[in-house]
Amino acid sequence: MSKIIACIDGSQAALAVCAAAAWAQQQLDAPLQLLHVLEKSDYPTESDMSGNIGLGTREHLLEELAELDNQRSRLMLEQGRFMLQEAQHQIEAAGVATEQIDRLQRHDTLVDTLQEYEGDTRLLIMGRQGEAHDSSTVAVGSHLENVTRTLHKPILVALDGFKAPQRFMLAYDGSATANKALTMVAQSPLLKGAPCHLVMAGKRVERQREQLANAEKMLQGNGFDVTTTTLEQEEVRPALIDHIKEHDIELLVMGAWGHSRIRHLLVGSMTNWMLHNSPVPLLLLR
Repeated sequence: MSKIIACIDGSQAALAVCAAAAWAQQQLDAPLQLLHVLEKSDYPTESDMSGNIGLGTREHLLEELAELDNQRSRLMLEQGRFMLQEAQHQIEAAGVATEQIDRLQRHDTLVDTLQEYEGDTRLLIMGRQGEAHDSSTVAVGSHLENVTRTLHKPILVALDGFKAPQRFMLAYDGSATANKALTMVAQSPLLKGAPCHLVMAGKRVERQREQLANAEKMLQGNGFDVTTTTLEQEEVRPALIDHIKEHDIELLVMGAWGHSRIRHLLVGSMTNWMLHNSPVPLLLLR
């Protein structure tokens, strides 16, 4: 059965990931796997010091260094197990049954691990900041953009203070990527019961009224309470952020990486900009 995978690390974002995981599990009624990955660069392997100068006279020092590496590795493993255990306690306290939760620790790169489990992933949950960016409110974790570009699964990016969204905004532009995201939202139980703000922004949105009306009809046909808005402004990104703040939106839903690399180079990526600047959690759909 497809499962929800929640990435746990030692950052403050882990609390938001736990809250998002508990909410998603209860909405989707799917198994939840808590994942902690020990990156190879942070997890030393036994050093080969046979060629070092002075081996004969300093062999005992090299042995001590190797033992320190081993101790550090064991401590990192134990720390990871503790983080997973604490994450499970947080999620159980939010109402998720113990038998729905599994814990997994891997020694690999995060992207490679997630690719290995991609076929069995229904939803991936990550924090926006990792351990290296705990002090920043807008920095994006070093792995997040790579993961969102690599995986073709829904990704929920949790922000500090995550809570179950009472209303969400679907950014819609009539593109193939947006239509795929629209269909996924309409057919999934994840956001059922939450009012939807269906928003189209840009200079020529009047020409796309029919597409917007069809999108509204699809959502309504699947039981959503929909408010449709067009924002005919040249600067699309700030307009969407302003709408989020004005209407107390608690989750932004959008199709991800929907244009060519050339277009990204010329005009920038909406996905990457929103990853850095959205004031609310994001659900990225591909």
